[in-house]
Amino acid sequence: MAERRARLGVRHYLAHPAGDVTRVAGDLCGLHATDPVTVYLAARARVTGFVPGQLETALYDERLVIRMMGMRRTMFVVPTAFAPVIHQACTNKIAEANGRRLAKLIEVNGVADSGAGWLTAVADKVLGHLELHGPASAEELSAAVPELKSKVTMAPGKSYGGEVALTNRVLTQMAMAGRLVRGRPANGWTSTRYRWAPISEWTADDLEGPPPEEAEADLAGAWLRAFGPATADDLQWWAGWTGRQTRRALVAVRATEVDLDGRVGWILPDDDSPPVVPGPWVALLPSLDPTAMGWKERSFYLGEHGAQLFDRSGNIGPTVWSDGRVVGGWAQRADGEIRFRLLEDTGGETRDRVEAAAAELAGWLGDVRFGAKFPTPLERELKL
Repeated sequence: MAERRARLGVRHYLAHPAGDVTRVAGDLCGLHATDPVTVYLAARARVTGFVPGQLETALYDERLVIRMMGMRRTMFVVPTAFAPVIHQACTNKIAEANGRRLAKLIEVNGVADSGAGWLTAVADKVLGHLELHGPASAEELSAAVPELKSKVTMAPGKSYGGEVALTNRVLTQMAMAGRLVRGRPANGWTSTRYRWAPISEWTADDLEGPPPEEAEADLAGAWLRAFGPATADDLQWWAGWTGRQTRRALVAVRATEVDLDGRVGWILPDDDSPPVVPGPWVALLPSLDPTAMGWKERSFYLGEHGAQLFDRSGNIGPTVWSDGRVVGGWAQRADGEIRFRLLEDTGGETRDRVEAAAAELAGWLGDVRFGAKFPTPLERELKL
């Protein structure tokens, strides 16, 4: 367990930060991006001297990284060069299943007799507009392509159901299928209102990567390098694969079996050297941080703190880390204060480090405020 925590601290750039955000995104197999704030706070915790402009440059100017849907139908920021691997290993199957459901929804609601044909025609119009006029918001695209305003009924008969326009569902489906990419947001780095662009503006190959089985092996190898040793269940959960895909990928990378406190774990065949144990470190990680969401079995770093730090859907909130394990949680209050609570006795030196880290984070954020997209029990308490 101590060795796993040491690996975590070093390989996830928490004990020794890196100098480049693209490297961090690659070595961690992506930075979670469902909540846009997560990407920036996760990068800040791992990159020396990080400021939001560094990631914005990498995303929107140099286009070294890209925001895409990947493992477990989750948004990630990943190196553009690695995006085809993720697309072939995970996203493509998600897109195929989602496309069938969306086509059926279109037919059931009487929008068109052929949902698949309607989607193809509308997607071509969207791409035509973007190629002619440049990146556009969802609102601008729905004005240019009126079919996007077509409405369908979601969850009929339910209190949370109702009519919704197809705009976001169609654009999201196009992105999953590798035709669109989320570009620069309209209102700064905390915003979720993106401008859409053709994927060809980010990568010339339109995410045409290696065959699926080869891509699965590439992804499994990259994940084991960052998160191993780990169980097959961990990999299956993280990637959103079937058991068959997981076993096949482990065989393909020639994973080596190791003992994880009585359970079967796996590492890459060249990765059995004892880790270098880093010096003491603390980190304040955001909700849905890639480290916190990297394993299905979390006891070696989470302990008994899950009930206070996860919401009902399995999303982890902001966490306080010390030497490879979670020791508490934190939240930003309305006045900008970073308030934390340690859930165990860590000793005075660790508390001092956490206090300093909280003050530093508050200073770095300045006037920026963000809401909890997935509020957890402890986060709600700390915001009061």
